[in-house]
Amino acid sequence: MSYPKIAIIGLGYVGLPLAVAFAKKYPVVGFDINQSRVDELNSGTDHTLEVSDKDLKEALTNNDSPVMKLSTESNDMKEATIFIVTVPTPTDKNRQPVLTPLIKASETIGGILKDGDIVIYESTVYPGVTEEVCVPVLEQFSGKTFNKDFFAGYSPERINPGDKEHTITTILKVTSGSTPEIAKRVDDLYASIITAGTHLATSIKVAEAAKVIENSQRDINIAFVNELSKIFRLLDIDTNDVLEAAATKWNFIKFSPGLVGGHCIGVDPYYLAQKALEVGYNPEIILSGRRINDGMGKYVASEVIKLMLNKETKIKNGKALVLGVTFKENCPDTRNTKAIDVIEELKKYNMDVDVCDPWADKQEVKTLFDIDLLRCEDLKLTYDTIILAVSHNEFLNLDFEALKNENAVIFDVKSFLPTDKIDGRL
Repeated sequence: MSYPKIAIIGLGYVGLPLAVAFAKKYPVVGFDINQSRVDELNSGTDHTLEVSDKDLKEALTNNDSPVMKLSTESNDMKEATIFIVTVPTPTDKNRQPVLTPLIKASETIGGILKDGDIVIYESTVYPGVTEEVCVPVLEQFSGKTFNKDFFAGYSPERINPGDKEHTITTILKVTSGSTPEIAKRVDDLYASIITAGTHLATSIKVAEAAKVIENSQRDINIAFVNELSKIFRLLDIDTNDVLEAAATKWNFIKFSPGLVGGHCIGVDPYYLAQKALEVGYNPEIILSGRRINDGMGKYVASEVIKLMLNKETKIKNGKALVLGVTFKENCPDTRNTKAIDVIEELKKYNMDVDVCDPWADKQEVKTLFDIDLLRCEDLKLTYDTIILAVSHNEFLNLDFEALKNENAVIFDVKSFLPTDKIDGRL
């Protein structure tokens, strides 16, 4: 344990930065089932932009020990003593948790698990998944006994995609383990790379619960201001002016209205809700917040149409431009983006919709959404409505007057543009 070899399972937004951080101190094997992803990373490029090409290449080519190896072969992880699972935990079309990636990762690890090994899960789950779902799979595929032959831990990820200030080593890390001794070893491991420090939770279930309520709390707070925005628009009051005034009180917590997407906030509350329902409790506030936030794309589109009707702007066969398709600003991450809801709703009004995003990957957007993405420099047409859905910095440099048809409506979802350039905002 004094010099462990670490295997990271899943090389996405969470796993890759973690692998690079650990590789500065320990031998690391990064494993992913996506061959094209591994090939991309081995070439020294990360399209998610979570790790710079410089840092990635240094981790891959460091001549000193330790060194990082990236692979799609599970046998390359055989010598690892610490396995850290960072695979996605999505929901299905019915908003039910999908644990298949976790189970498959556990099966893979179980096939190569050795006595004394520790398996740490970072994927966001509801309380109980590690010990009640994942550990039995590890036991089944390894033939070993939990807390006798192998051990487990849980340390929830706190990656904030696109944030270069709050990075993996500068965010305090919650840790836990399946026995007091293992909990201390897991905590020591993370403390060796996390400069912000660690918090050792009293149990794995406590650590799991802490993570899932972080995002659920934020989701509920945003749902509240989204509901306020709907009320204040009916009262002809500017929501942002109200929030600015209220924020002058020392204990007012300011959130902004908007679209709530991404892999965390728009997904994690369903995990907690599902577990609550299983034990016989109906989580009213959590699900109410989700309903409000999931409906914001449709609401934005309907408000745009109302403004267009008031200005007698062409709607049927009209041209719409949606600015931004990622789930947040200045980031290429399109996971669970709610900008798509706005786009699809506008199409229901028989509008021809163009989408511009300087950050998103064109091929990914085409594959996922069948959209031919435009860059800012590609904008040559004029539009009957322009909706700013994502506040990428590049959009501040657009000449909106040159992009507008007569009576065009500009709607700012993010309250990002100067108020004299827009017709409405949340």
